[in-house]
Amino acid sequence: MSDVNDGIGAARETAEAVETEAGTARITWHPAHEPRLVLAVSHGAGGGIEARDLKALAEVLPAHGVTVARVEQPWRVAGKKLAPAPRTLDTGWRGIWPALAAPGLPVISGGRSAGARVACRTAGELGAHAVLALSFPLHPPGKPEKSRAAELLGSGVPTLVVQGGNDPFGRPEEFPEGAYALVEVPYGDHGFAVPKRAEISQDEAVAVVTDAVAGWAGSLG
Repeated sequence: MSDVNDGIGAARETAEAVETEAGTARITWHPAHEPRLVLAVSHGAGGGIEARDLKALAEVLPAHGVTVARVEQPWRVAGKKLAPAPRTLDTGWRGIWPALAAPGLPVISGGRSAGARVACRTAGELGAHAVLALSFPLHPPGKPEKSRAAELLGSGVPTLVVQGGNDPFGRPEEFPEGAYALVEVPYGDHGFAVPKRAEISQDEAVAVVTDAVAGWAGSLG
């Protein structure tokens, strides 16, 4: 484990390499002073842990008693541009889990886009306390008939979806009813970016994400 300081969060963060059957993964820890939960969040198939929502959660959540672990899947650590098959992503997440659980705290399994799908698929078997699904890709853009709702509905644990109002992978009104909570980021796209003409600023859009997650995490037993 090595010390890292990129300006995110008040506490000193650390980076940890973790060996998995899918290759070497990396966890960047953002510790809370008095943690009661760990929130593990991974990236999507087209980006990394520098995504605006993941960075914002790492900055805000530790003050709410939540240690944040931003997780880079092995394919990303290896510098590859294309994510592997879902089963390989799941293998990597399973390999990372013991390190996430090592602090001895309940772990919220989370991620954005493809990372959210991994969290939903593996929550039950890994014993996740809850699931955070950021920009859940309900279907490929323009193909609503290819729904992935079964993954979301099958998480088996308390689940929060945070979805952009204009996400081409599934707008909030497209989501089926189910035992999960959904918070909309008005005007947000798949990366929660909002157009300049929107009635909220980019900072306000990101605050919708962090406020929703902080409030939800605080409600978890």
